[in-house]
Amino acid sequence: MAQPTQDEREFDIILFGATGFAGALVAEYFAEHNDPPRWAMAGRNLEKLEKLRAELSDDFPAIADVDLVVADSNDEASLEAMAERAKVICSTVGPYAKYGSALVKACIDKGTHYCDLTGEAQWVRAMIDAHHEQAREAGVRIVTCCGFDSIPSDLGTLMLQHHALETHGRPCTQVKFFMAKVRGGFSGGTVASMLELLEQASKDRSILKVLGHPYSLNPEGERKGPDGSDQKWIRYDEDARAWTAPFLMAAINTKIVRRSNALLDYKYGREFRYSEVTRMSSGPSGMFAAAMMALGLGGFTMALMQEQTRALLEKFVLPSPGEGPSREMIDSGFFEVRLVGHIEGRTEIVRGKVRGERDPGYGATATMLGESAICLALDQDKFESEGGILTPASAMGMPLVERLRDAGMTFEVTS
Repeated sequence: MAQPTQDEREFDIILFGATGFAGALVAEYFAEHNDPPRWAMAGRNLEKLEKLRAELSDDFPAIADVDLVVADSNDEASLEAMAERAKVICSTVGPYAKYGSALVKACIDKGTHYCDLTGEAQWVRAMIDAHHEQAREAGVRIVTCCGFDSIPSDLGTLMLQHHALETHGRPCTQVKFFMAKVRGGFSGGTVASMLELLEQASKDRSILKVLGHPYSLNPEGERKGPDGSDQKWIRYDEDARAWTAPFLMAAINTKIVRRSNALLDYKYGREFRYSEVTRMSSGPSGMFAAAMMALGLGGFTMALMQEQTRALLEKFVLPSPGEGPSREMIDSGFFEVRLVGHIEGRTEIVRGKVRGERDPGYGATATMLGESAICLALDQDKFESEGGILTPASAMGMPLVERLRDAGMTFEVTS
């Protein structure tokens, strides 16, 4: 029997992993905004789904009628049955390298678009190698990294380039990302993804090449360019007029931005350069703070790579799966990114800002992932993209920027 077309699907969006820490925040976002006209919550445990629906319906009565779908990452038949019912599957079930691959395949086989919040570069590379051509031919958009990794980076750069092309007639040949302000916490899901990455890398050394190569997510034959490794130590930046330190998420974000450029037929130019750092202050205090951050990140990474210290961190320090920041911490969190673009042959500098309220990895990410799913489901007539393993900028572009602005995020060119 032929599978239903996109227009014949029972749901616009199915949120898979709704009972997890991040998933429940996305479910709450959908419940509060009631934007997707037809959506459902999915997970492997019906009782937990019913409990979440009941809890949310206390504040959002309309959610009492939201459908529940039972599916399991280890049951391919259940994933296929779920995918066939929706235009879009929005997945918060990670680590994706452990639990995500079968769902991506099911979505492509059933003609269903997909988005997630992974930051796992090695898994994104594996999905590109396994499924990009099949997804492209099927016209299915598989969009990874739709949370704090990597929407501020990817769409912030797209916004700056869009402005440069419209205003100056040429793109920025270099964009610098500065994490200017941030307040938030870790969840057990994020930690589990980091530990899964280390476990995989210990068994397969080729994963280290994916993590270390600046163009490792680019298409085959296009894995070269002017960028080198991400910043590892402190540096004074004239554009920021401040000392800078490494940025933890640069390892995935920079690769996503470069893949976007390649998938957009090098709209930013083949000599485009991109970097991400954390901005501190100027003067000796800024230099000291940058050094402390760099040393802290390096020490934390080394501790995770050693089996004995990793075990101690897991037992006494790091949150377990299902745990995360408190509600107070989520609501009081925020982030602010500053972007600086240089246009070759011009003296003008293009500056931009991306800001999100609430904890960046959870509260703000719920907005970013939720709006990505809505955009994929409802704005398909606005897209220029074909199918494939895509990035937010190459898949949805400025229509998603506009949705996020409408949702309260700041995307603006400041000069």
